[in-house]
Amino acid sequence: MRFLLAATLIASIQAPILGQEWTRFRGPNGAGQSESIFPAKFNPANYAWKKKLPGAGHSSPVLWGNKLFVLGSDRKTATRMVICMDAKSGAEHWAKVYLSETHKLHSRSSYASCTPAVDEQRVYLAWSTHRTTTFMALDHDGEEVWKLDLGRWVGSHGFGTSPMLYKDTVILHNSLQVDQLDPDQGEPGEGFMLAVDRKSGKEIWRSPRPGARVCYSVPAIYQPPDGGAEQLICCDTKEGIFSLNPLNGELNWKTEGLIKMRSVSSPVIAGGLILGSTGSGGGGNYVVAIRPGNKPEIAYQIRQSAPYVPTPVAYNGLLFLFFDKGVVSCVDLSTGSVYWRERLSEGFSGSPIRVGDKVYCISDVGELICVAASKQFKMLGESNLGEPSRSTPAVHKGRMYMRTNSHLICVDQSSS
Repeated sequence: MRFLLAATLIASIQAPILGQEWTRFRGPNGAGQSESIFPAKFNPANYAWKKKLPGAGHSSPVLWGNKLFVLGSDRKTATRMVICMDAKSGAEHWAKVYLSETHKLHSRSSYASCTPAVDEQRVYLAWSTHRTTTFMALDHDGEEVWKLDLGRWVGSHGFGTSPMLYKDTVILHNSLQVDQLDPDQGEPGEGFMLAVDRKSGKEIWRSPRPGARVCYSVPAIYQPPDGGAEQLICCDTKEGIFSLNPLNGELNWKTEGLIKMRSVSSPVIAGGLILGSTGSGGGGNYVVAIRPGNKPEIAYQIRQSAPYVPTPVAYNGLLFLFFDKGVVSCVDLSTGSVYWRERLSEGFSGSPIRVGDKVYCISDVGELICVAASKQFKMLGESNLGEPSRSTPAVHKGRMYMRTNSHLICVDQSSS
């Protein structure tokens, strides 16, 4: 009986880790974690498949069952493509084309920079022009289920936030940029966090975010250790790292003034801390760790080689920071003390993920960098993917999927 109870407990613990689908940016709760085991280095002979995508972009893949979903776009026309592929073979199941109009983008952005979210029935998507913001759901056969126009989105860098799922809702952080207006577009509306019913698209709640500069931070769910109600955690320049009730959008607490520049990376929840970052293309980046609660406390800040765009990844009491300009740091998660700091690339825009005992991240030039998830620095491998990339890998059912600008590469964990 004791053996059966122990086996049941182990199975219940492992199921969420090993059996979850990769449903959003950086997988379950945005943590970027997988227990799969892959080699440190790949070459084309090891690929399970490599497929040309219809259109380019930076959207990361998401997966449910044997279906993979990703976005593509045409930079000349702003046409968007929603692509569904067979996860095992790479064969295209379908591609939906949405005509659009060109508008101002950052040179490092694309018309397909948002990562979809997916559940067992639908895939959820968001993109914007200077006239409209589209938020929609398709079923797994590509048929439209619902479609919303959230109004004008104003920002010189282009839209880039990604949806996430919570219970029966899909949540989108629709933050507007208010400091770099195009005079021909008029005044912007008000930014907001939004939750809609997955099935119908009906609005469940809306939480205004007035006065916040544009941010692309994708929320995560925090479970207090005392068993209290789950919290929706996000970052922006108005309220810093802040917590909402995910059931109704009401504010729990905030750290106003803590995030002083743009917030592009997403929050990391690990080791009893919540970490967020802020920065700009001109520098001044920093990562801040807080102890959450009704009166959050700052645990530490990291200002040297701190990432602006890439989201950090945590593992086994360690935090790995991939700086936009190519320097990688490993720090103590509880204190911020540095174990090692090494230059490994000319730059990163995608975010790292921890897979087994390794950390992987794709550099801007398309090198898959692999380091040991350890306080001792060990460079384990570099794999040339053949094309630049600003995307984040996905891991699902023993396979890793890496998106370059216009290709998708799949490797199996048995590759060597």
